[in-house]
Amino acid sequence: MAYPEKAKVAALTGIEKIEVFELPVPQINDDEVLIKVEGCGICGTDVHEYRRDPFGFIPIQLGHEGTGEIVAIGANVTKDFNGKPLAVGDKVVTGLKTCGTCEVCTKRPEQIQLCPNGEIFGLLPGEENYFHGYYGEYMVIGKGGVIFNVSDMPDLDLRLLIEPTAVGVHAIEMAKKIYNFKHNSYVGVSGCGPIGLLVIFCLRCMGIRNIIGVDNNENRLNMAKKMGAKYVINFEDEDRYEQMQKITGMDGADFMFQATGVPKAAEMVWGYIRRGGGLCEMGFFLDGGPAQYNPHIDMCNKEVLACGSWTYQAVDWTHAMEILKEGAERGIPVTELVSDKYALEEMNEAMAKNISMTGLKIAIVPR
Repeated sequence: MAYPEKAKVAALTGIEKIEVFELPVPQINDDEVLIKVEGCGICGTDVHEYRRDPFGFIPIQLGHEGTGEIVAIGANVTKDFNGKPLAVGDKVVTGLKTCGTCEVCTKRPEQIQLCPNGEIFGLLPGEENYFHGYYGEYMVIGKGGVIFNVSDMPDLDLRLLIEPTAVGVHAIEMAKKIYNFKHNSYVGVSGCGPIGLLVIFCLRCMGIRNIIGVDNNENRLNMAKKMGAKYVINFEDEDRYEQMQKITGMDGADFMFQATGVPKAAEMVWGYIRRGGGLCEMGFFLDGGPAQYNPHIDMCNKEVLACGSWTYQAVDWTHAMEILKEGAERGIPVTELVSDKYALEEMNEAMAKNISMTGLKIAIVPR
């Protein structure tokens, strides 16, 4: 498939400063794949990097929630992670990049997210890594990239949600280790941003009927209902815990997912959980500061079980794809989460929109 000699790259070159450059498209080798980017969602991690560069990555081409079409493929790349053939013209997603030689990669490939030398496309710093993030017109998937053939998902917006849905899938899989979900379980999600809403969506596709969304943004609470929440609570209400008890008919929810990166929310979530219940903390991909809880009242006296969730396994991407297809077939309007689209040249405006919290999933779609 033909592609141009030069293409645009949107790079973060300073705090709250993204510039668009036109650079030569790299020639790929036998272990690489070149894709034409069709779109990429903005992640909270991108926003943190944009606002304060906590990782010291500048300059960097961000973007890891993307999808695109193969335009050139190396001779050694023949199949995706699940063994499906790969060819020019296929729609693909990728995120994880592994070393391929460590003990995890060779002996425990189902846990490749724990590869000690692993990386994520779109979070590789330095100008030498331009064309290795989705915020551009073309992207090179280097050796070790975990590729998924998603040609059976023609809807661009649905493909844009695969990576964040995998985050939700992984959190639920971690939660299953400490709680046996049932159809009539009362399960709450604190934080109805895109990730929290996708957790609600996944839970509903699992058959969980009694889902409670917790947030203070009415638009997001309304979207929580569309995604499958039967009940919603505004956490600014003084009687929020009494509302939870009334909804559940118990002293709280069977299980809670905490999906914000706000310490105050992490403190508050314990009050929603019944005695003998559980908690999955999934909101802190960056150090947001300490949060307080009362070990006696919140945990010991209640015998609450808790777990953490960090990114995803490769297999979580596969499950995410199937859940998205299932939800779409059921008529759950999950693609409504993609609320706004911007061009590469509008990256700074897109970041501002995301920071304003007036949209949901903000996407970059090259012209």
